[in-house]
Amino acid sequence: MTADPAENVHGTKHIIQSLLVNLTISLAKLVGAMISGSGAMLAETLHSFADCANQLLLLLGVRRALKPADAEHPLGYGAALYFWSFMVALLLFLGGGMFSIYEGVHKWLAPEPVGDTKISLAILLFSVLLEGWSLLGNIGDLNARRGNTRFFKYLQQTKDSDLIVVFGENAAAVPGLLIAAAAMMLAAYTGDGRWDAAGSLGVGLVLVGVAVFLAVEVKSLLLGERADLAVEAAVHQAAGEDSAILQVLRVITVQKGPAEVLVACKLELRQDLDTAGVVATINAFERRLRQRRPEVRWSFVEPDDAD
Repeated sequence: MTADPAENVHGTKHIIQSLLVNLTISLAKLVGAMISGSGAMLAETLHSFADCANQLLLLLGVRRALKPADAEHPLGYGAALYFWSFMVALLLFLGGGMFSIYEGVHKWLAPEPVGDTKISLAILLFSVLLEGWSLLGNIGDLNARRGNTRFFKYLQQTKDSDLIVVFGENAAAVPGLLIAAAAMMLAAYTGDGRWDAAGSLGVGLVLVGVAVFLAVEVKSLLLGERADLAVEAAVHQAAGEDSAILQVLRVITVQKGPAEVLVACKLELRQDLDTAGVVATINAFERRLRQRRPEVRWSFVEPDDAD
């Protein structure tokens, strides 16, 4: 049974919001970095521009994921969002994290005094407020979806890779901004440019840590992670409502996209059913399953008497 991909349009509001926030912050930080000559400020500027590119990649992933199934991809393109989410993690690691670490090492070996920091610190404070507002919005979205699941457990279990990537970016941005501000103030107060270098290193390490976490989580989805356990529970519930189904012998679920699930299962049916009865029983089972879990886009049911 196959559903229309248009029935499950994935929202992009949180991505666009983060894109606009990061674009504004990027331009402001660039001005601050040019005025102060701060390596930590430059690292934060690169971080924000990398985040803008990340959001564009996520928007591309959402658009690609909505393509309908075709002969070349009979199970659709839902996993495209996972691929582009993984690319975002790589960009965050290389374009943000590793370059910031390189900049920090370079500044440490050849420290330079920072210039006027007043404007840069004002920009960082402005950035903290914007990033904090965006982060609170992400947390609100996550809380609305996680139900009774603990927050950090939900981060590991959710199939909405784009939401997790945007949250990860914003969660890295706030401490990164605070590290950059502290480093800049210490460098200006002491006259020692190595504090600024340490700030760049700190920002880089934060970005690398978040990038690794995102890459690990998205990799699992790319490899074909099982769907939420509630889908398996729905299979058993749908089977239990028909006396013609004796038991569920086996269930396999695969997450094919943020809200696209494939289900394959074996059902033991009554022996007295004829061919028409078997077909009618399976079709009715699939309808009940999809009523409970609309994300089940494909279901393959095999009647059998043994696992």
